[in-house]
Amino acid sequence: MDGVTLRRDGHVAEIVLDRPEALNALSTAMARRLADVCAEVAADASARAVVLSAAGAKAFCVGADLKERNAMTDEEILAQRPVFRAAFGGVLNLPQPVVAAVHGYALGGGCEFALSADLIVADESAVFGLPEVSVGLVPGGGGTQLALRRLGPGKAADLVFTGRRLDAEEALAFGLADRKVPAGTAREEALGIAGAIAQNSPVAVRAAKRAMRLGAGVGLDAGLDLEENAWRTVAFSADRREGIAAFTEKRKPNWP
Repeated sequence: MDGVTLRRDGHVAEIVLDRPEALNALSTAMARRLADVCAEVAADASARAVVLSAAGAKAFCVGADLKERNAMTDEEILAQRPVFRAAFGGVLNLPQPVVAAVHGYALGGGCEFALSADLIVADESAVFGLPEVSVGLVPGGGGTQLALRRLGPGKAADLVFTGRRLDAEEALAFGLADRKVPAGTAREEALGIAGAIAQNSPVAVRAAKRAMRLGAGVGLDAGLDLEENAWRTVAFSADRREGIAAFTEKRKPNWP
């Protein structure tokens, strides 16, 4: 439906970029649908981890649909902007940990979707890049800021200013990907990671993600205060009591 499919497997939600005939290029309708799906997943207390994957064999996502945009007026492009921001923000602001399963081309907005995730699994066919400056644009889905935070200023500048592409091996060495797997297995690996995350306390995992996200741009003292708040969120929770009881009784926890 409008290029995005939502699947569920137990406590794992899978958001699929599902417009393979256009290499999963982001259209206005697809962006609206993605924002709606992310809002649905964010509000779903039973979803403990999220996988962001893509349909088709050639691409994760090649960014904005330039064919659609080429036919738009400046006013229409400006009106599209908040729709796109809502789509990218929807992925970035998911309270659950997000694992991106990347195969094929992840260019422009596709690379930005991957950068919006907490973990990036790349298969051997993956190609990453932020080529916006080569067509007179600036990354507009969070690319400049997310690359800066993930890679540091030098590597972010290398990626953004040159517009060059990184294969899976270089992306792993660069810090853009967290795991490299054989071609065709990124989704399987990502689902496995998400499944492992989903076995842990959802209260603790969400609190940890929030502390890490908010702490990325602050000093150490402020970051430790964020960690203290996260600890206080979970220390007196039913999840903590169940977790300790399960450990003592040598059984799997049944998170309340």
